[in-house]
Amino acid sequence: MNEFEKLKRDILTCQACQDIIPYAPRPIFQGQQDSFIMQISQAPSRKVMETGLPFNDVSGEKLRNEWYQITSEQFYNPQYFYITSIGRCFPGKAKTGDNPPSFQCAQRFLKKELEVVQPQIYILIGSYAAKFFYPDLTLEELIFNDHNYLGKPLFVLPHPSPLNRKWLKDHPDFENKRIIEIRKQIHHILQQSQTFPIDSD
Repeated sequence: MNEFEKLKRDILTCQACQDIIPYAPRPIFQGQQDSFIMQISQAPSRKVMETGLPFNDVSGEKLRNEWYQITSEQFYNPQYFYITSIGRCFPGKAKTGDNPPSFQCAQRFLKKELEVVQPQIYILIGSYAAKFFYPDLTLEELIFNDHNYLGKPLFVLPHPSPLNRKWLKDHPDFENKRIIEIRKQIHHILQQSQTFPIDSD
């Protein structure tokens, strides 16, 4: 068993939070060592935890259909996307939204994933993921500027949750301009595969 397969096994069998979170642990994982895009979000929702499929919820629909403008088949193709997060299991509900993700989980697994996975670009989704990488910058500074991580392009998105409507309304340039720029980069990367349609623009 190579280093990546061992890491994958350790993630999928982890039960470290069984006495912390309100549900039985079910770590969410998708990807392979050479996935084109490494997408890092904050933590799965309860629906994702129940189905075992990352972003299989309303947030995921917005992310795939509106922001990325790709099909579910493309999003769930492990050659295209390595989908990971700060916390791997649903952290439970808060008064508004969900509880924060477990940063212990990120220390346990995400740092190792960043060492062994070799994507062409990184995408961070949501403020918790952004702060894990860039604690001294505001979310707006991160979203509206390009970045590099380990020599590769890195982009930051707000979370596509319906609870984020106010932020999107207050920052119309994200959906009117910024996500269009990021989407072009995503499509350019995915066009390396013959199964991804070539944009005629």
